[in-house]
Amino acid sequence: QVQLVESGGGLVQPGGSLRLSCAASGIGFSFRLYTMRWYRQAQGKERELVAAITSAGSTNYADSVKGRFTISRDNAKKTVYIQMNSLKPEDTAVYSCSAAWTSEHWGQGIQVTVSS
Repeated sequence: QVQLVESGGGLVQPGGSLRLSCAASGIGFSFRLYTMRWYRQAQGKERELVAAITSAGSTNYADSVKGRFTISRDNAKKTVYIQMNSLKPEDTAVYSCSAAWTSEHWGQGIQVTVSS
């Protein structure tokens, strides 16, 4: 059974940085085949795709985070990361990762709060 566990969230001041991690288990060697995505959902808003990285390492980002966020993956560690810099209050949300290949699997999500 595939499980995804996010970590690294918390409270940060505007302009600060955080790095979220999403560790996968139950995937095995095929982790490298998965497209990994980070989503976020702010209170009262719809879920938004933030960033994605394919098995080939291609990346794409929401316009709202381009130039500030960077997604990366470590296939040996079965982990995907998102480095978030120059954080703004509007980045406050629950961030979740997903792993998609033949089906999509989701983590529980982790809170990121950007506030002074």
